[in-house]
Amino acid sequence: MEGVIAAKPHLGERLTFINRRFPRRMHTTLSRNCPTLFGLSNSIVSRAQDTSNNALTVEQLVNKAPTTGGAIDFKGGTLPLTYEPLSTSKEVTLVRHGLSSWNSESRIQGSSDLSILTEAGGMQAERCREVLSKIQFDQCFSSPISRAKSSAKLIWQGREQPLVFLDTLKEPHLFFLEGMKNADARKQYPELYTAWREDPASFSVDGIYPIVNLWETARKAWNEILLSPGQSFLVVTHKSILRALICTALGMGPERFRAIDVNNGGITRLVFNQRGEAMLHFLNTTAHLYNDSIYL
Repeated sequence: MEGVIAAKPHLGERLTFINRRFPRRMHTTLSRNCPTLFGLSNSIVSRAQDTSNNALTVEQLVNKAPTTGGAIDFKGGTLPLTYEPLSTSKEVTLVRHGLSSWNSESRIQGSSDLSILTEAGGMQAERCREVLSKIQFDQCFSSPISRAKSSAKLIWQGREQPLVFLDTLKEPHLFFLEGMKNADARKQYPELYTAWREDPASFSVDGIYPIVNLWETARKAWNEILLSPGQSFLVVTHKSILRALICTALGMGPERFRAIDVNNGGITRLVFNQRGEAMLHFLNTTAHLYNDSIYL
């Protein structure tokens, strides 16, 4: 047919194939369990024909197919993080500190300041500095805890603006677990340790819920960062608060705490529109730690 791309079936044809491929009983089951997929299929296929029951061109199908506002104009994709609109769109690059002494010893760190940056961790921080060297940042925010503070100083070296240390970027206090090796904590406090590892949103000590509280801390940190003057920010901090920052930006609750992982020296980037809504650009990239020719 003239005007129709025949080399590759268009989206309506591919989704029609899904409907034809499954028996009616299976289609009913799948449509019940996967309503988004089959709702999209029926919606797009119904738009894949014009009033004369003729196939539409790819261009016409694209124009008629339903789209989400968040994907097209970045509106309503996530929930606003700030208490007030931003003066301009902003970009935030998140970095986890380099390998620490307690990381290498498999100890629980929490908010303790006794774990220090190792030589290997310093090298990771220097790699981060190199890969970020071509980016113009307006400010760098860091946790004041030494392993993050030392990493931030190495990464920010050579920049004119002073480092800004925020208490809201600290790790949560994990009480008597701090400093314990994971293996010892598992043996001495099996129920508590299991909650910490497997159900962190329910993890509590003396009625205090460190991870639930961390979500509120992360929201405060976002407001401090995003409402600061400038458009491009660097944040150097710890794994747990990074998980909370990323999850709160993407609208996920504390029960998703372990759905996000961030390696030592891992870099994540989010952009924010003026409504304070976030879009994830990339998560926990570590290629720069092993390759000299990579720049972000």
